[in-house]
Amino acid sequence: MVAVLHDEAYGVAIRDELTSRTGRTVHISAVHSSLNRLEKKGFIRSAMGEPTAERGGRRKRLFTLTGTGKQALVAVRTLRETAWHQIPEVVWQ
Repeated sequence: MVAVLHDEAYGVAIRDELTSRTGRTVHISAVHSSLNRLEKKGFIRSAMGEPTAERGGRRKRLFTLTGTGKQALVAVRTLRETAWHQIPEVVWQ
């Protein structure tokens, strides 16, 4: 979701997007845990945004995709598409 939300990728927005797309409840702690793991692996990085009035002057931790993260997404997409195309046609009949 970090790549999807681009400049608006922060914990609550990511949770809301996941909930909207899956129809499932997503806990913010699970989102933060995943974001921390992805950042430790070098797939994303974070920086504090500017304080906003809507958040009572608090800052958001914004996440962005790194070059390594982009490469990982492309590799996963390629693997998934390759596997998808290897499913025999008989399965769909």
